[in-house]
Amino acid sequence: MVDPLKARLEKLKRYSDSAKRRASLYSDIAKIDDKNASGSLGALQKAPAPGKKLQKIGFIMLWVPEPTGVTCAIGGPMIVAGRYLEKKYNSATIHDIGHETKNTFSALHDFKKSIM
Repeated sequence: MVDPLKARLEKLKRYSDSAKRRASLYSDIAKIDDKNASGSLGALQKAPAPGKKLQKIGFIMLWVPEPTGVTCAIGGPMIVAGRYLEKKYNSATIHDIGHETKNTFSALHDFKKSIM
């Protein structure tokens, strides 16, 4: 029979080890002095999304009530330009890549299961 306190202690040790590994990884990344490398690593975590921002601004401009209609004339092309930029620029992060990899493995597993 497993003692619940020992099990809890083991769980806390694992959390501690994980936190230490993560902290050492972050400190090693912080030691990188190259501006281009640190920028690339930052882009993996948070990718710029100019198309989505432009679309949001276009929708806001389109829905703002104005008597002259200038905002409607500007909002429509901004939405179209935002859609184009969204297709042109890849705003995927490392998180998105992980999800797509998981989905691919799941599809391959399902395919393999259906064959056998």
